[in-house]
Amino acid sequence: MAVRALYSSASGMAANSFNLDIIANNLANSSTTAYKQSRANFEDIFYENFKLPGVQDNQGNITPTGIALGIGTRVQSTEGDFEQGSILPSNGTYDLAIVGDGFFRVNDGTQDLYTRAGNFSLNANGNLVMASADKGYQLQPTISIPQDAINVTISGDGVVSYQQQGSTQIQTAGNLQIARFINNQGLLRQGDNLFLETTGSGPSQFGDPGTEGRGQLRQGFLEQSNVEPVRELVELIKTQRNFELNSQVVQAADQTLQTVANLRRF
Repeated sequence: MAVRALYSSASGMAANSFNLDIIANNLANSSTTAYKQSRANFEDIFYENFKLPGVQDNQGNITPTGIALGIGTRVQSTEGDFEQGSILPSNGTYDLAIVGDGFFRVNDGTQDLYTRAGNFSLNANGNLVMASADKGYQLQPTISIPQDAINVTISGDGVVSYQQQGSTQIQTAGNLQIARFINNQGLLRQGDNLFLETTGSGPSQFGDPGTEGRGQLRQGFLEQSNVEPVRELVELIKTQRNFELNSQVVQAADQTLQTVANLRRF
């Protein structure tokens, strides 16, 4: 019946419309620091089986195939692509890029959150914080830089050093640590370049940069978004065509039903 085609194509239009939203979000964040692009996975919904494969015919022979009809598609999941973005120089003293796996841990006063956006700054107390105009996210563990500090350096393994005015002695402010998760896909996106740990991601595993698979730090660099505009545009064209094709099926099914409705005139 053409009614099935109507519902199948409607599900295809809904799924492709959802995919269009994901592509739009990826392209909108192509300049967002350390943004990780998303993609939608689809699955077929359900099948109505008119004849099962493998039944015996009246001669006792096993049939090799059956008859089944699906009723459309739906979004199975959304999946983040955590591949490394490009590392570009920023020349900021407190700009940090993670080269490899791992996340910075920050705290908003109530809970820990995780980010790969290393555009940090100092707050009024001299603590390293995310450079956010909306909320104070303090880097964990806390790193404090004295007001008269000069020549602040952060090594690849996270050691924060500085000199004080009038002194040649090198002081250590602390050690930066980064977190890894057994399943990055289980992290919950929070916006503001932040992720939240969930049961699906597993607990965070902290350690020094460069150890146990964690990436190393690069001072004065920032990780760029890993969105590839050309690939997104190709995906955009494909999604648009899929939507159009599904709309064509709706029109074809409608014309079929119209023909059936007009049979009484013949």
